[in-house]
Amino acid sequence: MKLSELLARNDLDPALAALDIAGLSADSRAIGEGFAFFAIPGHAGDGLSFVNDARAKGAVVVIAQREADCALPLVVVPDVRAAAALAAARFYPRQPQTIIAVTGTSGKTSVVAFLRQIWAAMGHEAASLGTVGIVDATGAHYGSLTTPGPVELAKTLDELAARGITHLAMEASSLGVDQRRLDGVRLAVAGFTNFSRDHLDHHRDMEDYFAAKMRLFETLMQPGQTAVIDADSDVAACVSQISKARGLNVFGVGAKGEAIALKEARPHALATSLTLTYAGKDYAVELPLAGAFQTSNALVAAGLAIASGDEPARVFAALNNLKGAPGRLELIGAKNGAPVFVDYAHKPDALEKVLATMRPLTRGRLIVVFGCGGDRDKGKRPLMGEIAARAADVAIVTDDNPRSEEPALIRAAVIAGAKGAGPAEIIEIADRGEAISLAIAGLREGDALVVAGKGHETGQIVGDRILPFSDHEAVAKALQEQGS
Repeated sequence: MKLSELLARNDLDPALAALDIAGLSADSRAIGEGFAFFAIPGHAGDGLSFVNDARAKGAVVVIAQREADCALPLVVVPDVRAAAALAAARFYPRQPQTIIAVTGTSGKTSVVAFLRQIWAAMGHEAASLGTVGIVDATGAHYGSLTTPGPVELAKTLDELAARGITHLAMEASSLGVDQRRLDGVRLAVAGFTNFSRDHLDHHRDMEDYFAAKMRLFETLMQPGQTAVIDADSDVAACVSQISKARGLNVFGVGAKGEAIALKEARPHALATSLTLTYAGKDYAVELPLAGAFQTSNALVAAGLAIASGDEPARVFAALNNLKGAPGRLELIGAKNGAPVFVDYAHKPDALEKVLATMRPLTRGRLIVVFGCGGDRDKGKRPLMGEIAARAADVAIVTDDNPRSEEPALIRAAVIAGAKGAGPAEIIEIADRGEAISLAIAGLREGDALVVAGKGHETGQIVGDRILPFSDHEAVAKALQEQGS
């Protein structure tokens, strides 16, 4: 591909415009012979500082958003992040015919998993992309980011389309949207779940965090397209207003939903009986999932499927067979009749919701094992301690991903929030595997245990190392060793 085609520019110097480009990257370590290097400014430094490294690896041109003394031809663009995303989409042009992006603080992983399952039930070649990686009919292929970087994302979309995937549901993180990673994605419909405290290690404040998410609706979506919104979210009215201002069709779902109205939700065991109304007709659904938050996620997924063209009655019928996403209130086993769940709840709102879901289903004690991550928003730690102390009967505080921080200090901050906040017994056990084993050892009939925070993850980040660790495997091992 010529550089003029890659950048969609007809004002380049003729010699520069005719430059053959063999690939592109914003990572100097990934540059190959004949590549274009996008020098992106970031928290860790300016990409222009790595031009010599890129040149040594074969880069033939640099794209940046400011002039600089440079050992390679330099093209200046107004927004180098957006330029990289759009160029990647031109270099890797194939994309699934229908791509839906879902944003919100919690529930994204479940919504894209549910939508993929609904689409599969409709007969579509479907995949989902997000925190747990790429999932399609062949299984799960784990990734490292909720929303991959623009070049990796464009390449992935091209490969999925080449494999015959026609429908893709993808998570849109605030960081991914803000950093223009989706700017080259041809979206059909967008979804919004909810909004609560998270990622304040990346965003200045909650207003900045919300604004990043709203860029999906007010910039990336095009007038005439549809935004599916959980109408029961605290910020639903604001999201609807922003969407309408962009010229989007608003499709509200939930108890306050105007499109899919939730008339009744009756929880029982680990399922929920739903009565829904859509277009003046009632539908009965036996959702095989527990928790109001899972009902909300399922309705957003149903709305997205209908908004993308699928037949409503078949969509609602597909809800009867949904399976939870890996590590999302996932039942691993039981001891003495007490169920043990693994859940990804690693933020205050999510922990509150998962414990609220389990409380009415628990005749005995509700036990939670959890911790907080290092090098992330420290303000979450006392909040999660307070929630656990108030909503559980036993709270075992352990290590999550301490990263570069001293784990004991993280646990102390959590426990400081828990003290005096509620009736729960607070226990501190540094080793996560030991904490899980102890919690399972003490289970009695009627109890329930939630191991929260790491969900599907298969590693624990300690310092600069990722140590093999899975809550799922730790629970299964403890249950086996304890004869359950």
